[in-house]
Formats: sequence, C-alpha cells, structure tokens
Amino acid sequence: MTSALRRAYHISAFGWYAFIVKCLAAKDGEELPAGIFVYGGPWKYLTFLNLLLQMTFFGLAAVSDLQPEKKTRSALNRCKDLLFAVFAFPVGMFVVVLFWTIFAYDRELVYPASIDTFFPPWINHAMHTLVLPVLLGEVLVQPHTYPRTKNALAALGAVGLAYLSWILWVYMSVGVWVYPLLGLFSTPGLFGFFFFNMSVVTLLYLLGNKLNSHVWGKTR
Repeated sequence: MTSALRRAYHISAFGWYAFIVKCLAAKDGEELPAGIFVYGGPWKYLTFLNLLLQMTFFGLAAVSDLQPEKKTRSALNRCKDLLFAVFAFPVGMFVVVLFWTIFAYDRELVYPASIDTFFPPWINHAMHTLVLPVLLGEVLVQPHTYPRTKNALAALGAVGLAYLSWILWVYMSVGVWVYPLLGLFSTPGLFGFFFFNMSVVTLLYLLGNKLNSHVWGKTR
C-alpha cells in the first residue's frame, strides 16, 4: 500500500476512535441506567480502556507516517510496533470475541438490556464490533516488528494483573462487580476465569504475529 493510503487509513482510524470517545464523554452527567454505576466512571470498563488504546495507537501511527522513510526504525516507530503487537491487536480482538460470546449466551451477564436506552446500537457496535475489521485492516496496511514472545507475554500478564486488581478494588469499594458475570464465580473460579482469559489473549497475540508474518514475511 502506498504511503498516502496508509496515512489516510491511520488518520481515519484515529479520527473514528476520537469521535467515539467524544460521544462517550458526552454521556457524562446523564442519568445512568441499571447495570452502570458511578464509581470508577468509564475507566472501570475494558471496552473504554480499549478504545483509548486503539485511539493512542492510531494517533502514533499517523504521526509516524510523517517521518522520512529512512527513519522507519525510530523510537516512535518502535513504540508504535510494540503498542500494536503486544496490546492493541490482542486486547482489541479479545474485547470483541469475549463480549459477543457472552452476549450470545446471556447478554444480561455483560451488557444488560437496560443499557440500550443509554447507548444506541451503533455505539455498541462501534465499541464491540468494528474494532475487529479496523485491526485486521491495520495488519494489511503495514508490517509490524514483534518483540520476543516471552517479553510480550510478560507485558500482557502484567497489564492483565493490573486490570484484575482494579476490578477487585472496585468490587471491594462498592460491593458491585463491574460485570455481572463475575458475581457467578467463587474465588477460585474467578481466578480460573482470569487465567482462561489470559490464555485467550495469549492465543490472540500469537495470531497477530502469525498474520503479520503471513502477510509481510516474504516482503520483509
């Protein structure tokens, strides 16, 4: 893909995520429906954190597109590749896969029907569906340098533990789980569910690495 088209893709993706984040921020102050509580604001939801992650990545990608070709391995590009490979792709794909899997089983466990009055369907799909094609588009648009697998998985594990700690803190503070699904687990079951999720994220990281090599291996 030409540099002009790649730049247009990155700018469009960044603008899209900035628009969605702005739409969510505009909801601040509105009466919250059942299933959403005030404590922690949107920062307690992985979906919102993922939107910020995607916006940050595509913002960095758009800025890096402005650099001369000879600086393709600058610190900015290394940071961009690391962000996409280790976090943006696996976490973004994880949000889509887990959300729709649980939603198909019982939406009340992850996205109660009462929320439909607060978020119109298009915002739901913007948060939980369109992330996937945008990430796959990025795989086709530009190659990314992946770090050593053990280092990447260590970073993913650290971030996963940090988010789990945050979820537990919210629960201990207000006595309500961020996601109703978590209330169904015993303490051992909760940690088992966490390790299962980390296994899925690990597989998604490996998938991203495989797709990157498949699309760009010969070229590189």
